[in-house]
Amino acid sequence: MWNEEYEKLTSYEKGEFRRIANYLLSRTYMVRFTYDSVKEMTLPNSDYSMLARFFSVLQEYFEVTGWKLEKDDDYGIVSLISEFDNNRFKLNRFTTLFLYVCRLIYEENRENENSYHIVKTDTAAVVEKMRILGLLKGGKSTQNERKEAQRTLEHFNIIQKMESVQWSGDSNNILILPSILYVISNQSINAMIEQIDEMKLTVMDTEEKEDENTKETFTD
Repeated sequence: MWNEEYEKLTSYEKGEFRRIANYLLSRTYMVRFTYDSVKEMTLPNSDYSMLARFFSVLQEYFEVTGWKLEKDDDYGIVSLISEFDNNRFKLNRFTTLFLYVCRLIYEENRENENSYHIVKTDTAAVVEKMRILGLLKGGKSTQNERKEAQRTLEHFNIIQKMESVQWSGDSNNILILPSILYVISNQSINAMIEQIDEMKLTVMDTEEKEDENTKETFTD
């Protein structure tokens, strides 16, 4: 039983157990390597190493409470997924599209990825690809939309900014982390593209209706 193994941990390890458990409940994903903006280099994540020391105990603990904990050491990803839909975080539409395009960029550049399985891009490149795919209403997005999308995806360890400054809506250098493979799997890419096409049609339909309403307003 997990509690028997838990009692064998040192006081320090028990404290780390609680801290990391709460971190995963808040962030969902943890990656083995993170970027240090001060040292300007990718470094091992000490939390990932600590978690590995009592992974089986943590896994059994979460299983009892209805959560599935998985660890992929090939890509360096830990994920914690709830078995209950009411515990799922709902992304807004723009953030969802931003995430999808990050996944497409990750897939396009996977062959060139380094040993950390991290792909580099920037805010402008993601937004431009969204525009090319016809996913932006009127071909535009707001600063707040871009900032919120990036902050949200960073919170869940899906992307990371390379600068030590606050998120910008225009010019951040972004690292797309391998955790994005768990959010949108290889098998889901085709379905994702179909969804993007559907969303694109929705944007076009909305714009056409707004144009019609505008014409009616001016006509009246």
